[in-house]
Amino acid sequence: MLSVHKFTFNPIQENTYVLYAENGDCCIIDPGCYFDVERNELVRFIQSKNLKPVYLLNTHCHLDHVFGNKFVSDTWQLPLYLHETEKMVLSFAPKSADMYGLPFENYNGEMKWLNPGDIIKIGHDELKVLFTPGHSPGSVSFYNEKDGYVISGDVLFSGSIGRTDLPGGDYDQLEHSIKTELYTLPDETKVYSGHGGGTSIGFEKRNNPFVRED
Repeated sequence: MLSVHKFTFNPIQENTYVLYAENGDCCIIDPGCYFDVERNELVRFIQSKNLKPVYLLNTHCHLDHVFGNKFVSDTWQLPLYLHETEKMVLSFAPKSADMYGLPFENYNGEMKWLNPGDIIKIGHDELKVLFTPGHSPGSVSFYNEKDGYVISGDVLFSGSIGRTDLPGGDYDQLEHSIKTELYTLPDETKVYSGHGGGTSIGFEKRNNPFVRED
């Protein structure tokens, strides 16, 4: 079983996820920790569970999802995994952060590209990479079929969807991603989003006012 622990970090209230296997291996998805107290909270949790971080993953690279990339990489000597088309979004993140009055030191280490259909192995468990652009040009989601959940980043929210008015955003593309990559998952699949509370695929198909199942 690949357990999920959620943190809500930084002034933009972004959800950071630690997924951990029974053998103690774990991945850190979208580390948004901005303040020292948030970085310390992440470290304390990982130490308290005797976890070993083996992957640093980004669903996409808007500023609030990447504040902690460098910290996580430096602390556990991990390269960053992201979709190749997010590289430019990552490079723009500090300029965007300055506009919000949230300066930070960006990640500049090794990058490894995620491709649609890639399987990420954590202990004896697996995450499948789903390509879900639209909110951002290279947004990906991480699907755990065995345990029945998907980490959707800012693609799909409870009763909402990701904004598409940022550079590289495209509503038609986002709608297509949701309908073909997420709404095709089993209805009972839990959705862990980049902001706010969780939901399920079935609930969103029936009730989401922005993207309804055809």
